[in-house]
Amino acid sequence: MRKYILFSLLLIVAAFGVAQAQPKKVVADKIIAVVGDRIILQSDIENQLSDLIRGGQQVPENADCLISEQAIISKVLMLQAEKDSLPVTDDEIEAELDQRVRYFIQQYGTQEQLELVAQKTVYQIKDEARESIRENKLATAMQKKIVENVKITPTEVKSFFEKIPKDSLPFYESELEVGQIVSYPKPSRDLEKYIVDELNNYKRMVDSKVSTFEQLVKRYSEDPGSKDRGGEYEMNRNDKIWDPAFMAAAFRLKPGEYSQPVKSKMGYHLIYLVSRNGDNIIVRHLLRIPPITPEEIAQSSAKLDSVRARIIAGTMTFNEAATKYSEDEQAKYSGPFFMNRSGGPYVTIDMLDKEVVAALAKMKVGDYSQPVEFTDERVGKKGVRIIYLKSRSEPHRMNLRDDYDKIAGFALEEKKSKVLEKWMKEKIPTYYIMLDNDTKESCQSLRKFVPEDAKSF
Repeated sequence: MRKYILFSLLLIVAAFGVAQAQPKKVVADKIIAVVGDRIILQSDIENQLSDLIRGGQQVPENADCLISEQAIISKVLMLQAEKDSLPVTDDEIEAELDQRVRYFIQQYGTQEQLELVAQKTVYQIKDEARESIRENKLATAMQKKIVENVKITPTEVKSFFEKIPKDSLPFYESELEVGQIVSYPKPSRDLEKYIVDELNNYKRMVDSKVSTFEQLVKRYSEDPGSKDRGGEYEMNRNDKIWDPAFMAAAFRLKPGEYSQPVKSKMGYHLIYLVSRNGDNIIVRHLLRIPPITPEEIAQSSAKLDSVRARIIAGTMTFNEAATKYSEDEQAKYSGPFFMNRSGGPYVTIDMLDKEVVAALAKMKVGDYSQPVEFTDERVGKKGVRIIYLKSRSEPHRMNLRDDYDKIAGFALEEKKSKVLEKWMKEKIPTYYIMLDNDTKESCQSLRKFVPEDAKSF
């Protein structure tokens, strides 16, 4: 059980989310397990398995049994969370639902295409997923509570490492810790006025029917994320991902109405409200970004050159300078260092953009680059940044000296897994669990959840 428990909730949550956006599968449905007053259906397992395969994930031969096992574990965690009155608010559930719907709309291009593929409206998708989201959030909260006080000591880390067979130690390519402090030059007022005049001209073209808004978006918009679909986005009033000025202007509109030019952190927008349903709206927008001149680039470079001098002089640390001066929005939440796919600060060269790679080629560990100009593809803006090379490892086999933090992380997860397994062994007998005969026969691993003399159905 141990090797799967810590990943069970991620598997179930991810698979269920995909299942909600797929057409309904045709399966012979039946109850395969009962946990307390909750049931697990064969269709739940079949749909999750199909979605994992469709998503390109490799699954073992007994994947259906593993998914069934994780479903039982999740139900036990969820029921215990209810007993312990762990808080999961309606706002958290709605935020999760909105996030999933946005993800699938991005995957399929538009809300209409998602609804066509799912054969359901967005509101039906949310309604069908709401209870499952609630259960998964409760199970996750319970899992966190069980292991929240688990810590690891250096002695335990060393013992964990020494148990790994030498011929099984992973090989790591060169990894780096790279940070940046970013400044985005401010455009001149004359160029901002020029862009505003352009947007007002686009609005007149739409009003006079010289062109449609969608045609103008595809021709002039500088938002690559929405340009090809006519600038369309779905928004919820509680979403935190949108620029506040953009959101406020969008929600002031009536359906069929255009905004005046709106300034956001991205640039200037014309916004058209397509439709509204309570706190949900569909908008189209046209984004123009005022061009940055060499003079503005030079001003930002001078600012960062002064910041670099203070770091080198030791009057301010890199992290302090990044907190105070960096204009990178991501740095406010995750810090100034580039992150790997697991959220750690160690990255390989292929994870960095080509401009960073070019700068690093001239740097030694501990160096701070001169201010360098770059284009931030995420926001489509020109910027200036200082790059800091904190560390660079050579390609090597895992060892305690170079990889202590990683090994400590692995050791901590194993310790948490053992704690969670012990908790499960103590708690599962206190819950009413039944399996149907076919499942009990085909999945021997599930028999540990029920007494030997327990009846099946």
